[in-house]
Amino acid sequence: MAKNTDQEFLEYLVKSIVDHPEEVKVERKVDEMGVLLSLKVHVQDMGQVVGREGSTAKAIRSLLRIVGIKNNARVNLKIEEPEGSTHVPRAARASEPEAQ
Repeated sequence: MAKNTDQEFLEYLVKSIVDHPEEVKVERKVDEMGVLLSLKVHVQDMGQVVGREGSTAKAIRSLLRIVGIKNNARVNLKIEEPEGSTHVPRAARASEPEAQ
């Protein structure tokens, strides 16, 4: 069975901007809420995929929404945190006391 257009598009787009394209993995799940694409990339490529203040991730999500509209589907993107990442989740940052 051929891959779906949204999944192929995401793979092509992300592989074009990362340094380790061989480690880009996209999983596709369909449920009552629409299509969920889960993206996994190499630890060193997270910055390139997310971008400054999330701008690249936001742009990728916008493009996926357009692809989804063309195919009558709601497409959402989940960027999976790679093992070994040093990212601190937003909730954890909010509960830390501020350094003076």
